[in-house]
Amino acid sequence: MKTIVKCRTVSVAIFLLLVGLGACENEQMNTENDDYVSILKVAGDGTTSVIESNLLSVLTETPAISGEEMSALLEMKEEEKLARDVYTFLYAKWGNQIFYNISLAEERHMNAVILLLKFYDSPDTLVGEAGVFTKQEFQTLYNDLTTAGSVSVEKAYETGAMIEEMDIKDLSETLDVVTNSNIILVFENLLKGSRNHLRAFIRQLTNLGIIYTPVYISEEEFQEIITSPMETGNQYRMNRYGRQGRHGNNGGQNGLNGNGRGH
Repeated sequence: MKTIVKCRTVSVAIFLLLVGLGACENEQMNTENDDYVSILKVAGDGTTSVIESNLLSVLTETPAISGEEMSALLEMKEEEKLARDVYTFLYAKWGNQIFYNISLAEERHMNAVILLLKFYDSPDTLVGEAGVFTKQEFQTLYNDLTTAGSVSVEKAYETGAMIEEMDIKDLSETLDVVTNSNIILVFENLLKGSRNHLRAFIRQLTNLGIIYTPVYISEEEFQEIITSPMETGNQYRMNRYGRQGRHGNNGGQNGLNGNGRGH
């Protein structure tokens, strides 16, 4: 009798163990089958575009954004349009492929911001014709930047570097104050794109033997960016699973090639 009871006890224990192992295996399979996407596409020359369909798939429902956050989105929409329009002008002026490639990338950056504006039901999603801005500060910037870039192709590359510096500064400052997770996600990836584009323009200047001096960011930050490799995108879990998260990183330096910013 004792032997029978003992055998039954062992059988039950083995059964429970197998059930537990099966549950663990199923959980692991579910995790491995989750879909992850990157919202960035990085070309060999450093041109960095936002993949809008992937971006839409990872946005999550959040509380309504604040007035300050909406203003930040509208400001960035104009800033990305400025970059696109200047690079389009410089490509027409000089015919260098890098201006064409990055102008297309900047249009996708602008569209990423517009996607967020639509996500939060903003009516301000339209953009004017190329080279025309409603805010005088952007109109003045466009006029000044296209004039500077028309002097020579070297000055055009310097103009591109300065635009990317300006974007890096403005995106970094905005990321220090916003709390909305979708804005943070988009702006962190736009920041990666601006750093990659800065690297691309500096590479062109270096090939010409020209040493560039930063205007909007510190020399220390500038050197940290240009001495590090091109950045790629993190993998984000698609929101059809009802949650979002990063799936590892690219194993780069703090802030530059890992999670976007060093914080």
